[in-house]
Amino acid sequence: MNDSVHIVCPHCDGVNRIPQDKLSAGGKCGKCQQLLLTGQPVELNAVRFNKHIQKNDLPVLVDFWAPWCGPCKMMAPVFAQTARHFQYQLELVKVNTEQEQMLAGQFNIRSIPTIALFHHGKEVARQAGAMDQSSLIQWVQQYI
Repeated sequence: MNDSVHIVCPHCDGVNRIPQDKLSAGGKCGKCQQLLLTGQPVELNAVRFNKHIQKNDLPVLVDFWAPWCGPCKMMAPVFAQTARHFQYQLELVKVNTEQEQMLAGQFNIRSIPTIALFHHGKEVARQAGAMDQSSLIQWVQQYI
């Protein structure tokens, strides 16, 4: 049996069904023909965020951050490297809490950076504060 997963395109937000055993082959979006799993964090607004959280079968790791936040700036390259590490296992997204204050409020973000892991629309885990890459990878692995 060939199980498939739904992946939301990071470019056009189209929902694609991909055979699970083909994920590492780097499938392309049926709508816009761009790579689905880029190994790079995707910046999302509230509308796009909800679609990515609700429609992705892969877990979604979210970095809630703000441009004025020093620890957030330190965490940005760590998050990008982690996106490459988990390229075929997770989607990594960033939410600018200055631009998306309603979203930050909806998820009760009180300090930044806050990292949250979602799966099938539900929050699975949350960690506030900056982490180095090995700590972030270890934290994620305990939940996926």
